[in-house]
Amino acid sequence: MTRTAQTGGKQMLTEQIYAQLRDAIMRGNYAPGDALKPQDLAKEQGVSLAVVREALVRVVGDGLADRLPNRGFAVPEFCDRRWQEIAEARRTIEPVLLRMSIERGDVEWEARVRAAHHRLARTPAFVPEDGEYYTEAWSEAHRVFHRTLLEGCGNPVLLETFDRMWTASELARRWSTHRNPGRDGADEHRRLEEAALARDADAAAEALTRHLTLTAAALTGDARPELAKEA
Repeated sequence: MTRTAQTGGKQMLTEQIYAQLRDAIMRGNYAPGDALKPQDLAKEQGVSLAVVREALVRVVGDGLADRLPNRGFAVPEFCDRRWQEIAEARRTIEPVLLRMSIERGDVEWEARVRAAHHRLARTPAFVPEDGEYYTEAWSEAHRVFHRTLLEGCGNPVLLETFDRMWTASELARRWSTHRNPGRDGADEHRRLEEAALARDADAAAEALTRHLTLTAAALTGDARPELAKEA
């Protein structure tokens, strides 16, 4: 086997292990703070330690694991401060990207936004077998809608930043989010779509900031009525 073939095979294995780890963490197979031991994972998957370490580094880059000095890797601890920092980053960056999208987005972007919102609005957020937690289909439609709103900015580097922040906050949301009868998320998304397609950058940025603030409040258990009003 040539060196090129060996390298390609290793990359494929790394991609497979990375995808498996990412899915396992997102599904909740690991609890917050659980150790991710490279030696154990390599033995379980039947791959080399180098492959597992490369996959873990990618998972860390996604915000789904922490690299601890002299302690290896672990699933992030669930703490309010961490998610508040993520929420602050999203509230700082995403409204700016939305303004850029409204300024730069073309008719095709408008069509994608409308289609993404239609899919989100028509996808059930809850089904009996999933209890109080969002369905996988709704979670994906939700991600696509938010990302599509920002894709009009035309800057892949900024969109990669959004992807990392979304993944990190989605992990927290899957750990903690449950039904909130006092919040009308569908109306929040409708307002976002309408403001974006009306090319009203101020209204869209305000609606997105409020949406993100309420989400952060839910993640940290701080969903107070006065916060909702202030948002």
